[in-house]
Amino acid sequence: MSTIVYWFRNDLRLEDNPGFREACASAKHLLPIYIHPDSNDDLTSWGFPRFANHSREFLQQSLDELRHQLIARGSNLLELSGEPSKVFQLIRDQTAFDVIYCEQIQAPEELAEVDVIKNLGFNVRQFWQSSMLDPKDLPFDLQEIPDVFTKFRQEVERRGLSYAEPISTPAHIPPLPLMSIATKPKEALFPKQVEPLFSGGELSALAHLDQYFERRLPDTYKQTRNQLTGMDYSSKFSPWLAFGCCSARTIVQKLKNYESTYGANDGTYWLWFELLWRDYFRFLHFKYGDKLYRPHGLIDKEINSFDKKKFQQWISGCTGENFIDAGMRELQQTGFLSNRMRQVVASYWIYDMKGDWRAGAAWFESQLVDYDVYSNQGNWLYIAGRGTDPRGGRPFNVKKQARDHDPDGAYRSKWLNAP
Repeated sequence: MSTIVYWFRNDLRLEDNPGFREACASAKHLLPIYIHPDSNDDLTSWGFPRFANHSREFLQQSLDELRHQLIARGSNLLELSGEPSKVFQLIRDQTAFDVIYCEQIQAPEELAEVDVIKNLGFNVRQFWQSSMLDPKDLPFDLQEIPDVFTKFRQEVERRGLSYAEPISTPAHIPPLPLMSIATKPKEALFPKQVEPLFSGGELSALAHLDQYFERRLPDTYKQTRNQLTGMDYSSKFSPWLAFGCCSARTIVQKLKNYESTYGANDGTYWLWFELLWRDYFRFLHFKYGDKLYRPHGLIDKEINSFDKKKFQQWISGCTGENFIDAGMRELQQTGFLSNRMRQVVASYWIYDMKGDWRAGAAWFESQLVDYDVYSNQGNWLYIAGRGTDPRGGRPFNVKKQARDHDPDGAYRSKWLNAP
């Protein structure tokens, strides 16, 4: 092929990026691009931005690092803003290209985005590359995936499946085509309330992985993963996974190398176990698709109403329930929340405040630096009892959770007294 456009989406890396590697192998000229949403259209149906400042900063760091890597290899990264279909039309006016290569994202809005592009006559080749397991290796068709995670896990383990081997960075990146399109100007960010917890980019992701394994933190993962404060109680892989700065396959390869050196244990197993949950939420999208995004989800039962005043109390950490308020303030100030607190605050919104689960899911999308469309939707459906979980919902007792996970009140004190 003469010219290929590689559209980076949630795969901001060069290592273990099958779509990008294939584009490099097939193109005479290659144009790597990233498309930012139009700021005027970047609002949820609930009226707040879909992409808060923590994510914007992490994204820009990731793009800057990707650009530096591409420049070092004789290429570059073009950043543009707007609807992808219009952006590709603009590029086509400047340079003839044969095909668009990109990551496949099996969620309704992202699939619809690609359909619009195809309907304009563009040839789009999508590559599935965000899971730990290769769907082709699974012992069942994705349309027949078990509805219960435990059954899925047991069958995966029975077949001895662990992960698909990652692939290396392309040895050669084709030169850019001739064109003259101005890149997107960087947007000013609001002042930071607190220093960010994470730095975006592939090199930062790999550095984090290296220090995590060098310090032997996997050994204590199972014992510490439900703690609330600090960087070391859980793996913190999620921001880099969400933006695709590293792949799940790369992580598990390092994990298996670690086990070869130090031996497997409960901690290393539970790291793999959590990545399998991540895969499961992805694979469910092939079976149920946009049904997962209906107001009722997969279960036809009454939906809670949306009370704007209550929602404002919840998102601002002013509910009067100290444990919940601490969590919501941490989320707003840092863009991060432990897995335990995510479950607790989600439960409180749905079951105690009788709020619409979709508004809560949208708020997490807006605020989380590690927002992932599959995991966010899957987890909110799980808590709300609108997904495939047979228990029909997961309400949490807030008082008990506070006693169990913040017995000395240190977490509440930290975030309720934060400036």
